Amino acid sequence: MNEADVAATTAQVLWAVFLLACAFGAIVQRSHFCTMGAVADIVHMGDWARMRNWVFAMGVAITGFQAMAAAGWVQPRHSIYTGPTLTWLSHLAGGAIFGFGMVLASGCGSKNLARAGSGSLKAVVVLMALAISAYATMRGLFAVWRVSVLERVAVDLPAGQDLPTLIGAATDLPAAQLAAWFGVPVGLAVMAWAAWPRRGGNRTPLWAGLGLGTIVVAVWWVSGSLGFLAEHPQTLEEAFVATHSRRMESLTFVAPVAYSMDWLILYSDSSRRLTLGIVGTLGVLAGSAAAALATRTFRWEAFRGIEDTANHLVGGVLMGIGGVAALGCTIGQGLSGVSTLALGSLITVASLMAGAVAGLRYQAWRVDAAEG
Repeated sequence: MNEADVAATTAQVLWAVFLLACAFGAIVQRSHFCTMGAVADIVHMGDWARMRNWVFAMGVAITGFQAMAAAGWVQPRHSIYTGPTLTWLSHLAGGAIFGFGMVLASGCGSKNLARAGSGSLKAVVVLMALAISAYATMRGLFAVWRVSVLERVAVDLPAGQDLPTLIGAATDLPAAQLAAWFGVPVGLAVMAWAAWPRRGGNRTPLWAGLGLGTIVVAVWWVSGSLGFLAEHPQTLEEAFVATHSRRMESLTFVAPVAYSMDWLILYSDSSRRLTLGIVGTLGVLAGSAAAALATRTFRWEAFRGIEDTANHLVGGVLMGIGGVAALGCTIGQGLSGVSTLALGSLITVASLMAGAVAGLRYQAWRVDAAEG
C-alpha cells in the first residue's frame, strides 16, 4: 500500500465514522437516551426503563464485538482497553469522579453533545469545561496527579485484561474460540436480561439501545478492519489510520472533545489532523442538530442562575478529569470498552454508577437544605 492508498483509506474511515456518529447523535436526541437520567429514574422512581436501554446497548455491543473477534475481523489486543496492565485505581477513582460530575452537568459527554446540537447553551459551557480539564488531565496540571498517584497502583496480568484472553491464558484455549463460546453468549445474556418483560413495568422500546450498540460495533469494524494497515508504507509496522492512540478505537466522548477543541483552535497548524475521535464528536453534534431541526424541537436553553451555572461548570471539569483517568465515559467505557469485556471497563462502569448515585444523593441533600 502506497501513500495515496493510505490517504484514500483515511478519508473512507473519517467519512464512515462521521456518518455513523451523525446517526448516533440523532438517536440520542430523539430517544432522550441518557445514562445519568437512567440512574436518576432508578434512584428517584424505581423505574428501570431507560437503564434497560443502556444495558441492551451494552449487550448488542458485546455480542457484535465478540462475534467479530471470533471471526477474526478485529483483534481485541489492538484496543486501548485490553492491555495487560490493569490500572484499577484509575478506573475506580476516575469512574466515580465522572459519575458524580455527570449528575452536576445534567448528563455525560455524549448527552451534552446532543443537547448542544439541540440548542442548549448550558451544554456548550459543559463541553468547554470538559475539554479544558480533559486536556489538563492528559498533559497538564492534573496529569501529574494521574500519573504519579493513580497509575502507580496497578496489576500486571500475564496476557490482556479482557475476559476471553484471561480465560484463554488459564485454559490454553484460543482467545478467538473463547470469544465465540464465552463472549457472544455473555452479550446475548445481557440483551435478554434487558429485554425480558417486567410485570407492570414501563415497556419502553429498546430501539435506541439496539441502534447505539450497533453503531459502536460498526465503528469498531471501521477502525479495526477497514482502517487497519498490516504494514504502513513509512514504518513497515501495523497501523490504524486516523486514530489519536494509533490503535483500534470506537466512540468515546471525553478526550475526543478536548482534541476537537484543540483542532478548532489550531486549525491552521498543518500538524493538526482530523481523527476518528474528532469527526465522531462533530458527527454527534451534527446529527442531533439535524434531528432537532427536522422535528422542530430545537430550543435555546440557558442557565437558571448562579448555582445552576456553577454546578454545570464543576460537573464538566469533573467529567474531564474522571473520563481521562478512567479511559472513557458512559459510552467510551460503558459501551465501547465493555464490548471488549475488559476488567478495567467493568470496574469503571461500576464506579461510575456509584458516583452517579452519590451525585444524586448530594443534589437531594442540597434541595432539602435549601428548603429547611
